[in-house]
Amino acid sequence: MAINWYPGHMVTARKEAAEALRSIDVVIEVLDARVPRSSCNPEFEALRRHNQRPALKLLNKADVADPARTQAWLAHYNAQPGVRAIALSAKKRADVARIPAEALTLAPTRTTRIKPLRMMILGIPNVGKSTLMNSLLGRRLADVGDEPAITKHVTRYELGPTMSLVDTPGMMWKGVAQDIALKLAATHSIGRNAYDDASVAFELGRLLLADYPGLLSARYGALPAGPDAPALDGPGLIAAIATRRALVVRGGGPDLERAASLLLKEFRDGTLGAITLERP
Repeated sequence: MAINWYPGHMVTARKEAAEALRSIDVVIEVLDARVPRSSCNPEFEALRRHNQRPALKLLNKADVADPARTQAWLAHYNAQPGVRAIALSAKKRADVARIPAEALTLAPTRTTRIKPLRMMILGIPNVGKSTLMNSLLGRRLADVGDEPAITKHVTRYELGPTMSLVDTPGMMWKGVAQDIALKLAATHSIGRNAYDDASVAFELGRLLLADYPGLLSARYGALPAGPDAPALDGPGLIAAIATRRALVVRGGGPDLERAASLLLKEFRDGTLGAITLERP
């Protein structure tokens, strides 16, 4: 099934964000370190470039991403003019505490009450923006949940006498390519009603077989190998997981839905290992 998810409140949120961006000094974009390319909303980049604003790109959830690939992505972004990139986990206060100082390096003259540092935080749904906001502000102002699109409105907060931060809802863009949509569904940045677990797990399985077969074997048992072994694809992997975890439907066949949900859960929570699905 084709994935198409663009809740109506995002149209209004985009207009509000575009208006607010005109008076912003630094754009802070939160990316998912497991899918840095797919979690980068091209509309954000277009707005930022049009307004000629520097960007601090935060590769969040770095604690469950592949460290080597995270370093490659940091090098990729830090080579771009007007861009500073750092990796962090929004669940770690020490990581989050670095953000204001990092943003200030992109606008070093904005240090007084007359010329305060004005920041805006952007990101697609469920990249951890609300968790980051709560940690940055030191109090629970942003709702946190396991479902995308929790935040609905653009809101301004004061971080002190010389800093302010505009928070925005998680926003997707129209016409997301299906290969990107499948990755975003795998990381749970798309609402559950827009996809079925099996289709997403088949694609996730294909990517994991190509890049992380060792992690799959360590978690679910040795994969078929050798010249006489059948080639394993995404659906085949899900079937193998169902068999090895004794997940069966009535009648005795493999329960692909439960196996698909298991793979997605264990990828999302990091149980499967440190994984990044994209290279720069």
